Order: sequence, then structure tokens, then C-alpha cells
Amino acid sequence: MENVIGSLKVDRRRLLGVLAAPVAAQAAEAPSAAALPAVSVGKFQVTRLVAGYNPIGGYSHAVPKLSALMTNWFTPERTLDYALSCERNGINTWQVSVDKKVFGALRTARERGSKLQHICLMRDETPELWKEIVDLKPIAVAHHGGVTDRLFYRGEQDKVNDFIKKAHDFGVMAGVSSHVPEHIARVEDSGWSHDLYMTCLYNVVREPAKLKAGLGDVPVDELFLANDPERMLNVVKQVRRPCLAFKVFAAGRLCNNQASMEKAMRFAYERLKPGDGLIVGMFPIISDEIATNAGMVRRILAAS
Repeated sequence: MENVIGSLKVDRRRLLGVLAAPVAAQAAEAPSAAALPAVSVGKFQVTRLVAGYNPIGGYSHAVPKLSALMTNWFTPERTLDYALSCERNGINTWQVSVDKKVFGALRTARERGSKLQHICLMRDETPELWKEIVDLKPIAVAHHGGVTDRLFYRGEQDKVNDFIKKAHDFGVMAGVSSHVPEHIARVEDSGWSHDLYMTCLYNVVREPAKLKAGLGDVPVDELFLANDPERMLNVVKQVRRPCLAFKVFAAGRLCNNQASMEKAMRFAYERLKPGDGLIVGMFPIISDEIATNAGMVRRILAAS
């Protein structure tokens, strides 16, 4: 997801050629790289770069045509290729959402010997879906950030705690995702028994009434503010539990060139706790974003 906007500056014929290329050519076999540096999340070791989900589900956080392109490109076969390519490049954990296409890729990958771990982002689903999710053996489930924030805005945050308790009843670790630094701080002070956080570096769920009061207007779509990462990372530094930060590239808005991408990643890693990591959604339609991002993380962490 994050890399695509800067990368799509190509002519139409080249793009159509990429779309038509065989899946095998898109994900050529390569020797497996050594695992990236990892941190402890409960009893599990999680690489400090976690593969994201949003492009697979068509959540571009940009324009509808890009979202549709993502959804259509990520066939079941390419979704499986994505997972296996992440593992070949040293990423050992995939943050997924409730998606039959992804669930199928996880099952097939395991049949082929994959050891890729996953964290499932979800709402409070039906009992049947809870069972299906838990049967896939995620290392953790996390309460969806947009839902978390809407519940907080309505004063119904206890429903997030109910989700945590239910996850623990199923025998799986529970995370809380949010886009709002203040909500993360309130959860940390709540005394809840959750195990980790997913923390968005851009607050794209600000309340319209507050935006209008401050700006005199409201944006047409999601608002990405330059100082949002610092605001969230200041909170991340203060919480005890591991944090997996996401949207480091502002949903592709910082992907104009390699230098801007490395700057965004370095800024985040320098401010995260040593036990934290990043989740990055990747859309390898034009270039091998998986290898590119893994390489950047290796360089940045080696120099830190």
C-alpha cells in the first residue's frame, strides 16, 4: 500500500504489461534471506518489519480506482506469492484481516512448509468466525483501529476490553489498534490485560466537528498531517507493551523516492522502543517492494 503512489508514475502500456505478466514471473524464486532483527511479543519472536494487509483488501487510503486495482491484482495466487516472498526476504510475521483469500493463502503456505506467523486484525466477530480465526492459530488478534476509535468517541470503550477478554478466553494474545494517541494513552492507563498495540502514525479518524472548529472547514477525505507521527511516537515511547506502528509512509504519500522512504522509516525506528516494530503494506505490482523494504530495514537497524 504505502509504496504505490510514488511508484505508479509509469506509462499505461507498461502498467498493462505488468498486470498481464504471469504470477510466476512476479514472484520468482530466490534464496531465502536471513530473518530480520526481531522483538519479543509474548512468547513469540516477531521481526521488526511485519508485512501488512491493506493492499490485498483494496484499502489504499487514496482513491477508489487505486483500491480497485489493488483488489483485482491480488488474486489468491498472488496473495500466496506475497506471503511466501515476505518469508523469503526475512519477514516472519504477516498482519492480516478477516479475508477468505488470505485465510486460503495461509493454509496453502503452511502446506508448503511455511513458518510465517500472523496477527489477525478484526472486529468482535460471530462465534463461528472467531472459531475459524483461532483455528488458523494467529499469534495474536487485534481490535480494529477504526472501530476502537469510534467506540472511544462514543464512550463505549469497554467493548474493546470485552474483546480482549474474549481473545484470552480463546487462548490467544490480544492487541488494541488505534489511530489516536490519546486513545492509546487511555488504554495504557486502563488496567486492561491486553498484550500489544498497533499504533497508526497518522490520525485519519479525527472527529469532523473538531476539525471544522479548528480549520473552519473539513477535508474531502482522510487528513494526513506532517506532525502526526511525532505525536503518536511520543505516546508509544511511554507505554509498557510492544507496539507495531503502521502507515509509516502515509499510505504512499512519502514514497516519491528512496530517500524520502528511508527518512520516514529511520524517523520511526529512532523513536520506537527497542521492543517495537513497523507494519508495512506492500503492493509489488511494478517493483519488488518486499525486497526493497526489507533491505531498508536491514540498513537502518544495522546503523542504529
